[in-house]
Amino acid sequence: MDNSRVFAMSFSKIYPMYIQKAEKKGKTKEEVNEIIYWLTGYDELGLQQQIDKEVNFEEFFNQAPCMNPNVSLIKGVICGYRVEDIEDKLMQQIRYLDKLIDELARGKKMEKILRK
Repeated sequence: MDNSRVFAMSFSKIYPMYIQKAEKKGKTKEEVNEIIYWLTGYDELGLQQQIDKEVNFEEFFNQAPCMNPNVSLIKGVICGYRVEDIEDKLMQQIRYLDKLIDELARGKKMEKILRK
């Protein structure tokens, strides 16, 4: 499967959609950010810089300070694929983020989302 189109998508264009999805379900931008910080190691300033630079998904994840060592605990189906079975590392990272945002929007508690 050619994932290059997904990898080239601007993170700054998708980020507001994550927030919108969460807010529709009574969640907040801060909770979305907390998930991103946990997953990627970005802090508030680092995340904002990536948004301002309009990096694509590939750059966003390649420049992530430190992917959380507990990402292997993220399991389940997103977009018809089991996240733990996705072979392409970058696509898996993108789907991890999608999965965590989905869990937030479905009302899962933050300590469960962050695999604490």
